[in-house]
Amino acid sequence: MGDPEQDPAERPDLRTPALALAAWAGGLLGLLCPPPVLAVVLGVLVVTGAFLGRRARRRGRVGPDALRAVGGCLLVLVGVAVVAGVRVAVVAQDPVTLLAADAATVRAAATVTSDPRLREGGFAPYVLLRARVHEVSARGARVRTSAPVLVVADASWRDVDLGSRVELTGRLEPADGGDLAGLLVARGAPDVRAPPGVLWCGADAVRASVREAVAHRPPSQAGLVPALVVGDDSTLPDDLEADFAATGLTHLLAVSGTNLTLLVGFLLLAARWCGVRGRWLHLVGAVGIVGFVLLARTEPSVVRAAAMGTVALIGMGSNGPRRGTRSLGVAVTALLLVHPWYALSAGFALSVLATAGILLLAPGWRDALARRAPRWLAEAITVPAAAQLACTPVVAAISGQVSLVAVVANLLAAPAVGPATVLGLLAGLVGLVWPWAATLVGTVASWCVAWIVLVARRGAALPTAAVDWDTSAAALALLTALCVGIAVLLPALLRSRGGLALCAGATAVTLGVPLPTPGWPAEGWVLAACDVGQGDALVLRAGPDSGVVVDTGPEPALVDRCLSRLGIDRVPLVVVTHFHADHADGLPGVLRGREVGAVEVTAVAEPAEGAEAVSRAAADAGVVVRVPAYGETRRVGEVTVQVLAPLPGVAPAAGAEGDAANDASLVVLAEVGGTSVLLTGDLEPPGQEALAASVPGLTVDVLKVPHHGSRHQDLDLLLSLGAELALVSVGEDNTYGHPSEEVLDPLEDAGVEVGRTDEQGDLLVVPGDDGPELVTAD
Repeated sequence: MGDPEQDPAERPDLRTPALALAAWAGGLLGLLCPPPVLAVVLGVLVVTGAFLGRRARRRGRVGPDALRAVGGCLLVLVGVAVVAGVRVAVVAQDPVTLLAADAATVRAAATVTSDPRLREGGFAPYVLLRARVHEVSARGARVRTSAPVLVVADASWRDVDLGSRVELTGRLEPADGGDLAGLLVARGAPDVRAPPGVLWCGADAVRASVREAVAHRPPSQAGLVPALVVGDDSTLPDDLEADFAATGLTHLLAVSGTNLTLLVGFLLLAARWCGVRGRWLHLVGAVGIVGFVLLARTEPSVVRAAAMGTVALIGMGSNGPRRGTRSLGVAVTALLLVHPWYALSAGFALSVLATAGILLLAPGWRDALARRAPRWLAEAITVPAAAQLACTPVVAAISGQVSLVAVVANLLAAPAVGPATVLGLLAGLVGLVWPWAATLVGTVASWCVAWIVLVARRGAALPTAAVDWDTSAAALALLTALCVGIAVLLPALLRSRGGLALCAGATAVTLGVPLPTPGWPAEGWVLAACDVGQGDALVLRAGPDSGVVVDTGPEPALVDRCLSRLGIDRVPLVVVTHFHADHADGLPGVLRGREVGAVEVTAVAEPAEGAEAVSRAAADAGVVVRVPAYGETRRVGEVTVQVLAPLPGVAPAAGAEGDAANDASLVVLAEVGGTSVLLTGDLEPPGQEALAASVPGLTVDVLKVPHHGSRHQDLDLLLSLGAELALVSVGEDNTYGHPSEEVLDPLEDAGVEVGRTDEQGDLLVVPGDDGPELVTAD
């Protein structure tokens, strides 16, 4: 971590980080251990620590400084564990928690504590927001409380302002861990009793002004500027978000310590330019931090980001590494005392690890590289590299991927992040007074983010932007060991010309040469069911590098990755069976970097948001959208496709949702390589009965089980098809109960082999001597 002869004042102080680790361990104990077990564990630790400390002091084998350090760690561990245990007990005994355990219907008065988030459900959009319940009425009693809850409501709640006081009626349900006392499923529209306070209204005005200042720019730029400034990604295109994930730039879309460091750092520079000095600068910095938290919202993730950003600012000052590591330890310990649930937060772990990587790893790497390169360039390379390496194991555990382009992408994007963030905030502030001037400043900010968008787009299109990584304990331990090895060896490599050339060559090969995937796809495959979570995405092989895609799943990145592994560069036809998110939202991932001929859709444009998103994505890519006629048959490369449903004149009414919209699914009969396949979308029993009546005696080799194996099926139709293989495209541990044993058991009893993406990953169908065979990647 730098030169052994380095000035001690410049060396990191590891004592407070050790206290932070003890606090983290205490938080985990307090949150995960039942009270009796916690009491026993803490008692044993205290007694054992006292005994060993006394014994070591008597024998003189350990110095007093070491004993004080160990004692301090033990004291912090016990303190945070007790605080966490007490907080968990308080939440568990809260009246809201007790009512949630009984699934009680309540009337509640609450304050909204987060921005509403609109989500696409299986049948209709819904809104999620956090609130703090002040009063709850149920079973003839009214109780005052202060309990955090997660509110699930219909789309009418999407415009409720943060800080509003509302009253609502709904059903309480138990929350899945965390600091929440319950899940409150609201009924009807919100009853707003009081608007937000002045500070919240001011923050909302600035956020709206930022969005307005860039509204005239292309969607990718108009969505990215607010995300950079205050973490507002509500207007960010889905495909761009997927590109950021693939290139390790996702941290730019959320409120992070980087945002605070840039904005408050700029504020301090401006204050110094205006002549502010001494303690007044500290006041300016404090005001900037408070303002940042109000703008970005006072949610736990924002408070965490503000703390880590403050640590980064301290680390940038004199005696940076030493003061920075001390501040990091103090910040982690304080945050865990205030909010013990951070100990279980992946976001908290990533923030701490990134900050620690910058403070502990980057200085040594920078000094080593500075022998061969300008210091500013060494700094620009090593800071994102250190942060990325420190976070890699946790990112892999969360996403199942390791980004190979993250360091290069962050390095290239970094020069534009600061100007874009500062100019975006400046545009928001100016827009409160001079909207026309804000548009000019916003335009310059959007020019800056255009470069970041280009980096993300090009990086995601590289052959090996990211690789899959197993999330088992052994695989993650191996990845952690690799990261530790790199951290130790990298300074020596960077000091020598040969080592530097080796690093540069390895980077070039990693970015430009696709990693081999032996045996995948299997030779002669005709059909693939992509593992895209809870959704459908299937590929019919139309040629050596060509495929017909039927549905695109919920996430662009997932279907894009599947098509890349299959070697699909050309898609002459995309069929979107219906517009629910789990079938249509991945379309940008299919369009990205491929030659696409046409998109065919059902005639029923419901839900409207889904239909508009498909049309917009296709239009942006210059691809025609059309509705095929019933019975239309055509040949696309090696694939013959025929539309069997919906029947002409049989369609749900406008505004139809749920089962009715599912029954408007395009049903496709395909033949490829001598194998017949029936692709059914989310067809429900009424639609299945109509299909059976319209095509009597239909038989196929492979069936895509309708609606992810839902228990609502016409089993007579499914069994009459005589399929040898049945594919179920479904997400692991989904909350819908898909697939149902009531469907799988009859199919298997009839001799049908069933393949499931939730258990087997990507599935391939390969023609065999005795019929179609199922092949998996495992």
